Amino acid sequence: MRAKGPIGPLAMAAVIFVTAIAACSTVSTGSEAVACNSPGVSADEVRIGFVFSDSGAGSGALSPSRAGVDARLGLANEEGGIHGRRIEYVMRDDETSLSRNARAVKELVGKKSVFGLVAATVTLNDAMVQLDEQQVPVVGLAAEATWAAHPNMFSFIYTDSPGAVARYVGSTGGTRAGIVITGTAPSTLELAAKYTDSLRAVGVASELVPFSAASDSPVRTVRQLAEKGVNALIGLSTLDDLAAIMQAARDEHLDLAASVALSGYDRQLLATTGPKISGLSFPVYFRPFEAGGAAIDRYREAVARFAPEIGQPDRQMAMFGYIYTDIFLRGLELAGSCPTREVFISALRNVTHYDAGGLISPVSFRDNAGESNPCAAIVQINAAGDAFDVVRERICSDGVG
Repeated sequence: MRAKGPIGPLAMAAVIFVTAIAACSTVSTGSEAVACNSPGVSADEVRIGFVFSDSGAGSGALSPSRAGVDARLGLANEEGGIHGRRIEYVMRDDETSLSRNARAVKELVGKKSVFGLVAATVTLNDAMVQLDEQQVPVVGLAAEATWAAHPNMFSFIYTDSPGAVARYVGSTGGTRAGIVITGTAPSTLELAAKYTDSLRAVGVASELVPFSAASDSPVRTVRQLAEKGVNALIGLSTLDDLAAIMQAARDEHLDLAASVALSGYDRQLLATTGPKISGLSFPVYFRPFEAGGAAIDRYREAVARFAPEIGQPDRQMAMFGYIYTDIFLRGLELAGSCPTREVFISALRNVTHYDAGGLISPVSFRDNAGESNPCAAIVQINAAGDAFDVVRERICSDGVG
């Protein structure tokens, strides 16, 4: 299901004009803050909600996102906020639970009356309809297929964008890929089907590999893969499960042209697991940390100053949290001195060239169905397991790069 299309420029201008007059209790002059009637908006503050998985099964991957949120808000507030207002957030941990997430969202939007949400979670699904009906703007991790059906929800990359990964596997000499999955949840199987289709489109066959290191033999699994001619791996699984298969592949002398995981691009990982997964590659949908540059320097400095507790700033989800927050701040800026949720959504939906200050390839928010960012860089853990190397600066679904 596709999201509703954006309204035209004239209609959007009318909405902005009418809504702004209705919501404001005083008239704005320049960037001076004014009192408004919008949820979460006072004369000197905008209050937003941040819901993420700080505990439960997803916490290891998702909890670093808070550092990125703190870093980006720290910079914004130091620079005077948005239209003269500080941006503050109320945080809730959804414990990687659908029911807990729904309760957290209800509390943030209801009792806490937040203007909108930044979300770093894979369990938002049960709350999406409510958020859409109330036109609550949401920016975050588009990990669930239904995300793209809601025009109030924004992201810069969708996890069901497998084209670049498929092309990378094919470019390394992969001819048959084992798609490793942990569990058989519908969302996992749906994502696996998308990878199967994308691999087929570039001439790479595939095999679905349900696997759990807790109950399955990695050696037996690898021998079965060898019999089927598998010479590449794509992990839609936990990193531990993929690591077990990679180690067994080494022990069984199964040469792999490529091994790819969708998440785990994290310097902290190298200290604990790096040597076990040397050679593992990751798609990166922002400028790789190793590439450096002014935008990366600004990010690192912000994390060091406003979120020092994270220690190592070069963590994928910390960067994601930083970019999600930057998108939300762009929406607030465009919504004007007396922001409303409706104007925020309409104005941000009309942004056609967003690059997070040089951190990502430009994307359009005109709609949020399909691949918003079909290109990726590819990084790989080196042979010693102690660093990431950029092996492809850019590879795209359409073959560019």
